[in-house]
Amino acid sequence: MNAEFSIELLRDMIYQALTIATPILMTAMAIGLAISLFQAVTTIHEQTLAFVPKALAVISVLLVLMPWIVRSLTEFTISVIQKMPQMVN
Repeated sequence: MNAEFSIELLRDMIYQALTIATPILMTAMAIGLAISLFQAVTTIHEQTLAFVPKALAVISVLLVLMPWIVRSLTEFTISVIQKMPQMVN
């Protein structure tokens, strides 16, 4: 396995991880920002108020995006398996 192939494989892995993690992290960030704004306006500083809606939103996004995530990871795994003969050379 040469350096260019290793770098390409690593780049693809990082891109795949970012592609899958971005919708989940953006949802958590948006909900957290909205709750922080709500807490600042109402002066309610309860920790569970910040955690429970964020957890529910992330779980719901995961459930909605699960078919896409599984399909994306399956396609990536198939492409890595197909590249295995090139890894030996």
